[in-house]
Amino acid sequence: MAKKNTRRKPRQGQTRPGLKTRLKAPLRLCAKWLGRAALAVVGIYVALIVLFAFVNPPTDYYMWSERHRLGAIDQKWVPMKDIAPVMARSVVAAEDANFCNHWGFDMHAIREAIDDGSKRGASTITQQVVKNVFLWQGRSWVRKAIEAALTPVVEAIWSKRRILEVYLNMAEFDNGAFGVDAAAHRYFRTTPDKLTARQAALIAAVLPDPKGRSASKPSNFVSRRANAIIDGAATIDNDGRARCFQ
Repeated sequence: MAKKNTRRKPRQGQTRPGLKTRLKAPLRLCAKWLGRAALAVVGIYVALIVLFAFVNPPTDYYMWSERHRLGAIDQKWVPMKDIAPVMARSVVAAEDANFCNHWGFDMHAIREAIDDGSKRGASTITQQVVKNVFLWQGRSWVRKAIEAALTPVVEAIWSKRRILEVYLNMAEFDNGAFGVDAAAHRYFRTTPDKLTARQAALIAAVLPDPKGRSASKPSNFVSRRANAIIDGAATIDNDGRARCFQ
């Protein structure tokens, strides 16, 4: 005797749910958890930005990787009041002359970079701080997108003086030398508060290629660049573009 087919037949007018319908619930659940994860990441970033407005960042990913590669790095935090004002002006003149006049992005520099075929960078000091403290090195679109999102938040929460202080203490100035204290000692055997205008300009001139340039044994290019930085630092001091951090 043949067995009866006990499979339940759908009632008249009733159809089985399609694949799209069956996938809706898992997709909604996945989207829900992805949204929560994104909010958690945003919350962590905002919390760190608020924290580092008052607490000095202990390290960053690049410092950690260089410490692992070299065995040790040279870095000591120096408060802004113990850094020669001409050092701060020199770095701004070298890297971001309109630092006091923008909200994180220098649109004029960006337009010039586009017109120049993107042969030169247009990153502001704030963008570099965001990259150094919160992100990683590289040119991926993901990193640039996160950097663009975090930059105005840092500008809104930190003062310009704080942004520059963090930059001066975490930027790389020589192989394994991070921050202006390490740079001042390694290049000129002095402390950040005693740097002269020429010394400060030479230190700023090694950026953005600290492994390929030297402040103590400057090439003709570095020497010429330092001369231009000295003039630029004096200019932003006279026209008020250094007022926000002095």
